[in-house]
Amino acid sequence: MNNKQGLVVYCILSALLLGASLSVSAKGDPESGQQLSMKGDGSGAPCMTCHGPNGEGNAAGAFPYIAGMNEQYLYRQMKAYQTGERNNAVMSMNVDNFNEQQLHDIAAYYASLSKPASTSKDTDSELLKQGERLVSIGNWGEYIPPCSTCHGPNNRGVNENFPGIAGQHASYIKQQINAWKNGNRKTDKVQLMEAVAKRLSDSQIEAVSAYLASIPASE
Repeated sequence: MNNKQGLVVYCILSALLLGASLSVSAKGDPESGQQLSMKGDGSGAPCMTCHGPNGEGNAAGAFPYIAGMNEQYLYRQMKAYQTGERNNAVMSMNVDNFNEQQLHDIAAYYASLSKPASTSKDTDSELLKQGERLVSIGNWGEYIPPCSTCHGPNNRGVNENFPGIAGQHASYIKQQINAWKNGNRKTDKVQLMEAVAKRLSDSQIEAVSAYLASIPASE
């Protein structure tokens, strides 16, 4: 087995282990979630303040789109902000008073919305070409697998463990890759993202973020 094959096998096995260990099952009420998203948790701002009226996010503030994302993934991220597993002062303050059912309801609401087509306004063709190569093919000489190895065909997500990243705001993608790279984000139990992020240079992160933002988030 060569290095490339070994890395692919490692990614697949890690994905299977992650799916087996982190599966969550619960039902949320989208109607209740919509009301909660507009009111907030009683101490913080409503979700739409940062994530927009339709969950489209805000590129300038590096607030991600959350519309149409996997329901259990959204729940787990909000829970991680509550427990401190993910560190973000704004998010932690705005979800800390929601109970379990309310988190599930909010997740169900945003999961029910349509994803944006694309969020990119980048016209730098060379940057996009570099990003496309890394996202679609990877760089096996540097042990960097293509994003679709885990994030699925067209990087539109697989399940609650591997979210859709196609069409996500470049500013947010860049922010999160750097968080993995610097060890500031620890929600990946098998450290797949941390390992890949540490191998990416600043220019590669810029290119990957720009290209992912340029491709459609949904069919």
